Amino acid sequence: MTSKIKVDNINKVSDDSNIIKKCGTTTTIGSGASNPIVVDGSAVTLGRCGGTVALASGASQSGFGRTGTVDWQTGSIKTSTFTAANGEGYFANTSGGAFTMNLPAGTAGNIVSVVDYTNTFQTNSLTIAPNGSQKIGGAAASNTLSTEGQSVTFVYVDDTEGWKNIQDSTSNVTGNPFIQATGGTITTCGNCKIHTFTGPGTFTVSSVHPCATNNLVSYLVSAGGGGGSGGPSGDGGGGGGAGGFRELVSPTAPYSASPLNGYPNAPNRITISATPYPIGVGGGGAGTNTFRVVGVSGTPSTFSTITSAGGGGGGANTTSAVAGGSGGGGGGGGGGPTFSGGAGNTPPTTPAQGFAGGTGGAVGPTTDQRSGGGGGATAVGNDAIPSPSSGGPGGAGATTSITGSPVAYAGGGGGFSPPSPGYPTPSGGTGGGGSGGNNGVVAGSGGNNTSGGGGGAAGGGSPSAGGSGGSGIVVIRYKFQ
Repeated sequence: MTSKIKVDNINKVSDDSNIIKKCGTTTTIGSGASNPIVVDGSAVTLGRCGGTVALASGASQSGFGRTGTVDWQTGSIKTSTFTAANGEGYFANTSGGAFTMNLPAGTAGNIVSVVDYTNTFQTNSLTIAPNGSQKIGGAAASNTLSTEGQSVTFVYVDDTEGWKNIQDSTSNVTGNPFIQATGGTITTCGNCKIHTFTGPGTFTVSSVHPCATNNLVSYLVSAGGGGGSGGPSGDGGGGGGAGGFRELVSPTAPYSASPLNGYPNAPNRITISATPYPIGVGGGGAGTNTFRVVGVSGTPSTFSTITSAGGGGGGANTTSAVAGGSGGGGGGGGGGPTFSGGAGNTPPTTPAQGFAGGTGGAVGPTTDQRSGGGGGATAVGNDAIPSPSSGGPGGAGATTSITGSPVAYAGGGGGFSPPSPGYPTPSGGTGGGGSGGNNGVVAGSGGNNTSGGGGGAAGGGSPSAGGSGGSGIVVIRYKFQ
């Protein structure tokens, strides 16, 4: 029969303190922090098969060695300069500004890790500084982490190389925190996606960035151009005004913009949310070929709270006071008596979405009449020219690189020049404006999806139609990575 000793407690003789104490289901060995326990033997087994050996809360271990890992300090996110401790990993939040992680005095086997907590190292770097004259990778100098999402692990090897980076990762597995959307024709330019709408559609946003400033999008909203006027008389019709042109450059999706960047004016800014946005793309107005009929105005383009007005139609060729139509860009004044061009920037926006059309009227030695050019996005339409006798060219449009390369939009249509030989043909404004008619030359139409105004026209006894305005366009640009 095996011998047994059965006791609940074993106490010291000297002070009656506990050596082994059993209380309920818990057995305590030792009598306090100041009393170490030494277990002697060539092999010591703690715990039973399938059981767990755990350190008490707040306790530390020594002598067991490390397995190349750190204890991540999830309860202490670092936002300013600090000194790291051996065996710890840190989450560094540099969204509020750059700072420094000072490495501890290293001895062989020490390990420290750090990771970009907010993916902002590329904007605000984290500096890694060695202790005193110790080295990082063989150099007694600091190291800078400036790659988005970077995480590194340093191990102290020896005094020759010091801290060696044994792991460097920039391929964090995360959900996409940026804007995700569909709609239109999608292209990319660097870190930006570009949605181009050449007809009505929907810009559908499925997710947005957690930081609202990254959801401020760049856009171009340009309306349909106005049609030029024409008819059967030598009294020429005015050029059509360009469609209204509105643009904003978001700091998070920058590019080389036109002078009409509306960012400084808060009402122009669009901070999107995860919702569908209907897109309206304005059509160009038709050119007319009927005596005393003004060209048809273009129709508006829309995105969210932004509306660009259609260009005004060219003024009629008549002895009655029929000026050019008002709109984003004003239509040029018709021939006959001196007729003013239509007003631009109607309704008014800041910056202005277009300019007025030029004045038409009887100039030169003949009874033939010349008409004004349509207003463009950045300049008024030109007045009829006395010498050499001609209609006025269309006002200049605006050039922007929102799609990744420079493109001009919203030029005014050229006015009409008489059919007599030798008179120059008035050009359309840069940005798709149609040229004016001259001596049997058919008036040009505004370019498709340029918002250009149609050219003015007239006929020497037979009807000649003014050019149609060009259709509009909507472009949205944002950072996607």
